[in-house]
Amino acid sequence: MRVFAYDEHRMGLKPVYRRVWGRKGESLSLLVGGMDTEVMSWVLREFRGWLGEEEGEVWVVLDRAGWHVSPRVEVPEGVRLVFLPPYSPELQPVERVWPLVNEAVANRYFADLGALMEAVEGRWLVLQGDRELLRRHTLFHWWPGAKGSA
Repeated sequence: MRVFAYDEHRMGLKPVYRRVWGRKGESLSLLVGGMDTEVMSWVLREFRGWLGEEEGEVWVVLDRAGWHVSPRVEVPEGVRLVFLPPYSPELQPVERVWPLVNEAVANRYFADLGALMEAVEGRWLVLQGDRELLRRHTLFHWWPGAKGSA
């Protein structure tokens, strides 16, 4: 059995300002225009399809956002949702990835949502190619399978 972390990162045309001065390392990134229980169900189906039929049961660790815990969310066979305690973002490894994603949009102007999504997608491709960077930011010592791999 494998354990995955899941989270959403909200971005919009409001800029991020800063001071100017699977098999280990697998990740799946899906860019969507909004989030609700229907989109969450689609994301879980896409995730299950990405894993492939030969994959056994997987656990997905996630927070308690309304669209995660809704009884209307359709959870595919072989996927088990494991919820973090309320108000505990420090336990979610993926939370530490969002500042890395923000690098693509900090101090930049985007004419429309498509341009913003293109920049974020490009940054995801870079991050997916740098497994060591992701590992340094997300591999908590207590995460299943982390012992000896950090």
